[in-house]
Amino acid sequence: MTTLPADLTAWLDDTATHLDTSNDAAAQVLPRLAGAGLFGIGVPAAHGGSGGDINDAVAAIAAVSERSLAAGFVFWGHRTFIEYLLQTPNAALREKLLPELLAGRRAGATGLSNAMKFLSGIEELQIKAQRQDFGLRVDGKLPWVTNLRLGGFDVAAAIQGDGHAPAFVAVLSSDDAGLERSADLDLMAMRATNTAALKIDNVRIGEDRILHKNASEWLPKVRPAFLALQCAMSSGLARRALTEAGARLNRDRDVLAQPVAELEAALRAAEAALRDGLNGNRFIEHPAQLFRLRIRLAEIAADALQLELYAAGGRAYLSGPGEGFQRRQREAAFLPIITPSIVQLKLSLQIHEQPAAISAIA
Repeated sequence: MTTLPADLTAWLDDTATHLDTSNDAAAQVLPRLAGAGLFGIGVPAAHGGSGGDINDAVAAIAAVSERSLAAGFVFWGHRTFIEYLLQTPNAALREKLLPELLAGRRAGATGLSNAMKFLSGIEELQIKAQRQDFGLRVDGKLPWVTNLRLGGFDVAAAIQGDGHAPAFVAVLSSDDAGLERSADLDLMAMRATNTAALKIDNVRIGEDRILHKNASEWLPKVRPAFLALQCAMSSGLARRALTEAGARLNRDRDVLAQPVAELEAALRAAEAALRDGLNGNRFIEHPAQLFRLRIRLAEIAADALQLELYAAGGRAYLSGPGEGFQRRQREAAFLPIITPSIVQLKLSLQIHEQPAAISAIA
């Protein structure tokens, strides 16, 4: 478990509801997380980080998500973009972008949700490239991207190649002519996450912006980090709800002690399975195992919120005393729809398992 600095913990606790319901403080989230040194966790010292591995980054996102899922969501998007730079063969692009990202002076956004669905055969890529004299012309859209900070951002996008060329992954910049950010999406919660849509109209980029020339080859290698860092949000929220439920196990609530203990054990088991899979690189060859963990952790978070409600009783339904629970309930409603959504993951599992079933019948 990651211990957050006291000043960051206090700020998250004080502003969690505001980050959920308003975008007024959206510009503060990235600098606050950067100031605590969180973006360097799991980043090699040679690249300006504090060392460790991807499991350490997962633990850090979980710790932030315990306090505010909005802040955890921003952390996920930013740290996932950093992970793309760590895994790209384009060393020059990494060296150019990484220092500003680690310092929180510029935002990194993972626009690869569409790409992850493309990888599972669920959806076509929404951005196309045409090769021209100057390099590549890029057109399309990204309907939902987080951490598009108004002060400047870079976003990773999967792009369909020209003609018979393979899809590739490239970085688009808020400085690019033809890249248009919408107003913040009118979300039910998680408002301070700089979540918006992107319209991409005749954006011109060069080969120096390409993270990898073959999306189908590279995406399976970065998908474990993408989803594991995402799992951390469920893990952190579940842990907080179970802590809140456990704090109320007195007299007439002690009937909940066993289900709380059982769910805590289930959470620890899922977190251990996630760590083990990442340590052994097992999720690259066996992505279905990671899909099931992502689904399971979202379910645990939902169950934990239900136990918190049972333990709090009518107090949770009062605007003042129930403010924290009500925010966490809204946050929990977001977990199943983060791309790839629970429905999309279950569809991917169904597609993945069909060939095995056919082979067994044959």
